[in-house]
Amino acid sequence: MFKVIRIFVLLVILAVVGSTALMQRWQSQSWRRPQVITLYPINLQGDAATDAYIDQLSDAAFADIEPYFQAEARRYGLPLDTPVRVVLGRRMRELPPPVPREAGVMSAVTWSLKMRWWAWRKTPPSSPVPDVRLYLVYHPGDFNGPLPHSTGLEKGRMGLVHLFASRAQQGPNQVVIAHEALHTFGASDKYDPSTLMPAFPEGYASPDQQPTLPQAQAELMAGRIPVKPTEARIPASLGQTVIGRRTAEEINWVRK
Repeated sequence: MFKVIRIFVLLVILAVVGSTALMQRWQSQSWRRPQVITLYPINLQGDAATDAYIDQLSDAAFADIEPYFQAEARRYGLPLDTPVRVVLGRRMRELPPPVPREAGVMSAVTWSLKMRWWAWRKTPPSSPVPDVRLYLVYHPGDFNGPLPHSTGLEKGRMGLVHLFASRAQQGPNQVVIAHEALHTFGASDKYDPSTLMPAFPEGYASPDQQPTLPQAQAELMAGRIPVKPTEARIPASLGQTVIGRRTAEEINWVRK
């Protein structure tokens, strides 16, 4: 009898989790109201320079994101004038669970569950209530080498975004934030994970352009501007990116 009850409880839990995920997906892609994206800064290494940078953060550091989404949504005829609102939340002192080094489905699922549990316990309250929570993990501005891979989760509607604590990097930082935000709305990456080169045609801003290369802009979910068959550069700002047709379909801005 106890075993039957336990199975029943587990089935109820799974049903609740599943229905919640479906409801979140419907809400995120219905675009009936602006979606609130709240940003929570974190100092990964605890150094003084990054602390000082985070302390002076204001809405100005993220000012391009809202008008960018407005302009791109308008291009696709979305009736909602303001698709997203970007809110700077309180900084967080506790670090998120580290992303596993080993690849694999189970590792990814386990980390996702740990991340959602951590976020539920540690995220400070914010007004308005966020639809999407992005945790901005800042590295020193003189960090040498590529940053760890950022992650956006559609299930749970949150993201872990690695950024440089530097005013000179605020343009590229906003590109990464917008990219990970779109993952929480159901957009997929448009690049080859082994080379990081944009995938053709969906990863090109202007796939019908002749000649195809060099491109002048990046497709946001490709993240880079292809200039040669084996060379692409990081956009300096959101003004050098567009949301491509395939991505617009995935986030329900246009019909497939």
